[in-house]
Amino acid sequence: MPALHDLQEKAIELLGDAFITKKHGKITAVSSFGAESSVLLHLLSRVDKAAPVLFIDTRMLFEETLQYKADLIRHLGLTNVQTISPSSQTIREKDVWGRMHKDDADKCCDFRKTSVLAEALKDYDGWITGRKRFQAFTRSTIAPVETTADGKIKINPLADWAPDDLSEYMEWFDLPRHPLVNHGYASIGCATCTSPIKAGEDARSGRWRGMNKVECGIHFENGSAVRESKQNV
Repeated sequence: MPALHDLQEKAIELLGDAFITKKHGKITAVSSFGAESSVLLHLLSRVDKAAPVLFIDTRMLFEETLQYKADLIRHLGLTNVQTISPSSQTIREKDVWGRMHKDDADKCCDFRKTSVLAEALKDYDGWITGRKRFQAFTRSTIAPVETTADGKIKINPLADWAPDDLSEYMEWFDLPRHPLVNHGYASIGCATCTSPIKAGEDARSGRWRGMNKVECGIHFENGSAVRESKQNV
């Protein structure tokens, strides 16, 4: 297994390509400010505190996530975090009672998250994600750099990282943890569709529990999760 020093150096190199040398054009990071987000955001702060970061507020997030976002931004000194959300009009038209997730979670994710991000990414040539291979079977073959069907670059600086690497990095730099982690939440999304995980479950088992669903859709192409690299680094 790569040593943590090597992993972080590779991650910083990828982030430097994105924001310093601009190797891939105009790039933004996308962060959920979830259970493991502090690692990627800390690495980003070491490269460029003014790099753009998109945060999708679905209007159904935990209050703890919103507070953690504010706290982590201050802690890391990030200066260009942009919150994007479905409009109030769209919510009134599509899900006025806030119950769509019970009837059709895919449609709920699409209008609250996937479509919102797709619109925001029109201004960029690519984006940075915090995906790791260990998180779920749908992510088991992701590569550090991918080219998606729409021609955009997707950069995954933490693709090779293991859970112990993330924990060691957080301890090494004394990074604040999402408050729900201590309550068994290993992957944190909307409050309506996130639950703690049980012993032996993968990190994303608490997302959409009891549904035939493991991804929100922002990493899908033609209805399937992107699982193979289309570009080498």
